[in-house]
Amino acid sequence: MSLSLKPLDQQVIVITGASSGIGLATALAAAHQGASVVLAARSKQTLDDIAAQIAADGGQAIAVQADVGNRADVEAIAEAAVTRFGRIDTWINDAGVAIYGRLDEVADEDSQRLFQTNFWGVVHGSLVALPHLKRNGGALINIGSEVSDAAVPLQGMYTASKHAVKGFTDALRIELDADEAPISVTLIQPTAVDTPYPEHARNYLSQEPKLPSPMIEAEKVASAILDAATDPTRSTKVGTMSVLNTTMAKLMPALSDAMAKMQMGRQQRKEPPHSREGTLYQAGECGRTKGRGNQNTADKKEAMASNVR
Repeated sequence: MSLSLKPLDQQVIVITGASSGIGLATALAAAHQGASVVLAARSKQTLDDIAAQIAADGGQAIAVQADVGNRADVEAIAEAAVTRFGRIDTWINDAGVAIYGRLDEVADEDSQRLFQTNFWGVVHGSLVALPHLKRNGGALINIGSEVSDAAVPLQGMYTASKHAVKGFTDALRIELDADEAPISVTLIQPTAVDTPYPEHARNYLSQEPKLPSPMIEAEKVASAILDAATDPTRSTKVGTMSVLNTTMAKLMPALSDAMAKMQMGRQQRKEPPHSREGTLYQAGECGRTKGRGNQNTADKKEAMASNVR
């Protein structure tokens, strides 16, 4: 069916994970382009500060403290959006957490907590959003990753969660298409993005974690997300490496595995761990879109050796 989405300056947009990284970059860009924005995350003080900043710049935003792993919290996001702005036009499921460590060394409860946020948070957000988006049409945008198709070692449970997000999103799209529901369902698949993601991760490594190079800026992903909010699209891969890595994983899986294995020595800084716990169980109150990039990268051979048993 043909579907037309509103211009951004006529939209009410809900964004989970809006306190840092891609979510924050998307919220600021959407507000700058005239959208009314509903900011959701666990970081209350940071969200309040962001909402105040948007208002000071002439935009409209409200902050809703919520843990997306809790269905009741997600329902409260929708209720706050409708109470303040009367409707929801686009819902963006961006909230996510990370773990760095070998799969055979990560505690079950940590893996389950990651899935509660990364997968069940997307499920909760999507299902809560559906009745609102069905009323007048709209966009549901779920943030996957290049590792929704490929894989990265030392972030195995994150990889698994993003595979699950893709499977859920694709199945939901098919069901809604069969219903002829006026909803665009999009999966965004960025490559590595220079955000505070590694600083927020639960860390089992002997060194401070980082993302492998090359990295792109959060604003590039935000632009792709907002394009999907106005132009219906099935999926968008953001960054050249996302295209290359997902293609290689599908067409040359053995070579993809061999290349991915090298990432076991490319995800560390030459520093001891700063925080073991990260934001897996508690809010980070970060408020930054940008991370540390390739600062103080560890020696690849030494880092690789430290993670091989």
